[in-house]
Amino acid sequence: MRENFKKQIAIPQDHGSWVFILSPLFIGIFAGGNFTYATFSLIIAAMSAFMIRQPMTVFVKAISGRRPKTELAPARFWLLIYGIISALVLTVLITQGFGYTLYLAIPGAPVFVWHLWLVSQRTERKQAGIEVIATGVLSLAAPAAYWVALGGYNPLGWWLWAWTWLQSSASIVYAYLRLEQRELKSQPENKELWRMGKRALIYTSFNLFASLMLGWANLIPQLIFIPFLIQWLETLWGITHPSIGWKPTRIGVRQLIVSTLWTILFIIFWRT
Repeated sequence: MRENFKKQIAIPQDHGSWVFILSPLFIGIFAGGNFTYATFSLIIAAMSAFMIRQPMTVFVKAISGRRPKTELAPARFWLLIYGIISALVLTVLITQGFGYTLYLAIPGAPVFVWHLWLVSQRTERKQAGIEVIATGVLSLAAPAAYWVALGGYNPLGWWLWAWTWLQSSASIVYAYLRLEQRELKSQPENKELWRMGKRALIYTSFNLFASLMLGWANLIPQLIFIPFLIQWLETLWGITHPSIGWKPTRIGVRQLIVSTLWTILFIIFWRT
């Protein structure tokens, strides 16, 4: 029984991914401005769905020979635990009239299957494309939390989804840039630094100017560009100050700080 409680089987080990589920949840809840029993149920459901990825990944790795067969039993144990929890809280949401939020989980199924296939092929690492798509699925937690907090559907929830996805996509692309920079042997010329950072700068620049223009048109809160400005400035700094020799943990912690600051500022300025 003790082997069932191994942390590396029960809990996702890529710590930077937690912000991609917690940020949309917090944004949706605070934008809705109300915390109910249904909101608590949604949080449990979202976190269970997020957590189940780890034992399922371990299960696939064990089947494909990447991990010991002894890990199959604990992986099944946690799949059962998270599955039961998800079923219970989803039943609560349905009985309270929020069954329509379950439709938001549909896009997650093919993305999850795609991820597991990559795991079985030993090619899941350095897949920025699927990570961007996956964060789009996780960002659907924002409109779900918003609608549950409001007590019903509101089209503004789709704006929350779009902005959280755009931010997380830019964050992933920027993280890959920083990881690429850490492999450099020496400081490149400025032209090379800007070439390496081109994609990350395009992502953050689009987010900044889109939020500025839409705010100016009064389609979204006018000051919502400020959190995107923080991310844009971080990208400029990162391009001109390459992370040569940095440990991945240092890069991840800085990313977490920036994403947390973005989430806090987004919540503040969305409600102003």
